[in-house]
Amino acid sequence: MEVILLKDVKNLGKKNDVVKVNPGYANNYLIPRGLAVRLTAGSKSVLSEQLKQKQKADEAELQAAKDLAEKLENITLEFNLKVGETGKPFGSISLKQIESELKNKHKITVDKRKFASKQGVSELGETILEIELHKDVVARITINVSEEK
Repeated sequence: MEVILLKDVKNLGKKNDVVKVNPGYANNYLIPRGLAVRLTAGSKSVLSEQLKQKQKADEAELQAAKDLAEKLENITLEFNLKVGETGKPFGSISLKQIESELKNKHKITVDKRKFASKQGVSELGETILEIELHKDVVARITINVSEEK
């Protein structure tokens, strides 16, 4: 018997896979638990429609990430840090501060977990941080840290 999986099933397949299983396993375990449905002409057409919608949504998400990356490339954020007598800065600019600055000044929301570097910026001057917006899209944002007077 062939079924379409509605959820990932360990040792059997992933969601939306069409797999061949024993009728007893399908009727007694997979179908009653909502893990699968029988493969019929109707369920096949529903599956193909769902896959088309998912592909459209993925394409829209990719395009949105590319648009956001384009905006981020043109942004330079300015921060100030106190500097000691030796010229070494005290502290650093955290990713949370960068995230907050983007949100407040540029109305752009980026999760701090998307930054490639997991540490903030602790050096004076210009630093370029990478932000992974999508698995295929990486944006670069410029952070300029100057001495606080």
